[in-house]
Amino acid sequence: MSDFPRSLLEFQRRFPDERACASYLAKARWPDGFRCPACAHDKGWELSTKAFTWECASCGKQTSVTAGTVMHGSKLDLTVWFWAAYLMATHSNGMSARQLWRQLGLGSYKSAWLLCAKLRRAMVAPDRSPLQGVVEVDETTIPYRSNDDPPAGGRGRSHDGKILVAGAVEIEGRAPGRVRLAAIADGSAATLHAFIAANVSAGATVKTDGWPAYQGAPGVSHEPHVVGSMAAHLVLPWTHRLFANLKRWALGVYHGLRRGKHLQSYFNEFVFRFNRRKTRHAAFRSLLGIGATIKNSTYKMLTGPEATV
Repeated sequence: MSDFPRSLLEFQRRFPDERACASYLAKARWPDGFRCPACAHDKGWELSTKAFTWECASCGKQTSVTAGTVMHGSKLDLTVWFWAAYLMATHSNGMSARQLWRQLGLGSYKSAWLLCAKLRRAMVAPDRSPLQGVVEVDETTIPYRSNDDPPAGGRGRSHDGKILVAGAVEIEGRAPGRVRLAAIADGSAATLHAFIAANVSAGATVKTDGWPAYQGAPGVSHEPHVVGSMAAHLVLPWTHRLFANLKRWALGVYHGLRRGKHLQSYFNEFVFRFNRRKTRHAAFRSLLGIGATIKNSTYKMLTGPEATV
């Protein structure tokens, strides 16, 4: 059997109870054996008096397998976390909190929302490498509405009534490789240069549509292709396909997105799944592996339906 389940039946057999889930998490968190988070000592033992808790042989600190992870302090069973991670990672379009609430029979929508929010945080590996080689970079807009916004979006690159998004696609031969997405405030040189610096490796070649703000981006070679009368999707085919998939996903799963402090996490979810589109079931292993090693964060749920986040 592989180290990640490839079907619902295999998942159910692999993780039938809390003990099986805790064992998997322990191996993901300490692949070379237990190591105390306080003193880094590599000797310890699992306690029989506390569920899924290890005690350091040197300093005596007791550490739960979920302590300090995205699951820290959660009252949900580990089996619920595992089911949620599996469904969000392997479903072709992911699952909204409302869907998980119904599928897993959770007590409230708020519990499902917080569960999804914490799993989205585990969809960005802290040590992920920037895009390399030839990279297409472009921007797009996603229309949105709220009480304070104009009834119609602005024209061109104006972001009135729109969510402005920057995207980058690493080119692998004649196919797209890894991607990045980020919500941006405007299309200025300062903003776009910062996006490139954060997501593209030094020495890469950045291919754009010739928008002047891209000129002079530090550390990369700029290859502008002025669109002119040519269709934009012919100049930057992969970023346009990326944006088209993003818009369909946002509308189909979340019935549209609006601006808010959690907006970037939804883009991160899309990127996580897109970058693992050829190994969807391995994405489950990646999601839990990252979630077991990054620190816990506190989330505050916004009022209103998930589509307004």
